[in-house]
Amino acid sequence: MRASSQRKVWRLAKIPTSAAKYAAEMGHPFRVALLSSLLVLCCFAVGQNAKSGPKADLNGNYEGTAKNAAGEVIKVTFELSEKQGTVSGMIRSDHGDFAITGGKQEGSAVTLEFDAGGTAGTITLKLSDDTLSGTWSAGDDGGPVEVKKVAGKETPKEKS
Repeated sequence: MRASSQRKVWRLAKIPTSAAKYAAEMGHPFRVALLSSLLVLCCFAVGQNAKSGPKADLNGNYEGTAKNAAGEVIKVTFELSEKQGTVSGMIRSDHGDFAITGGKQEGSAVTLEFDAGGTAGTITLKLSDDTLSGTWSAGDDGGPVEVKKVAGKETPKEKS
């Protein structure tokens, strides 16, 4: 073995128990690599947070239309209340009123579950500005839906 190889083996055998002592012993290149790795991890975490974006205010009333599988245009109103990602409220339409049995908001993605007279229904939406757009389904029926927040008709937030 050459002298430099023996020195490296000896250094590895003598690794201190504290990371600070190890970093001091390894010198400048090791510290630069460690700091670079931490910087990359921080940038990745910030990028992931920015990707999901801040959660928009979903609370309020929304009016618009939905279409069924037959192409019929149905007037709909959503009365939504969101608290800690859980959505509740009512769906009112030309075909009746339906209580939201389950709902969630994750960033701009909104999912509503409702009982359509014994048939489970689901509405999958994307919130953009004051507009919710997506699709609905209940049994064999479904289609697109788009509603816009109605100014001045805020649904009050539940008290904590």
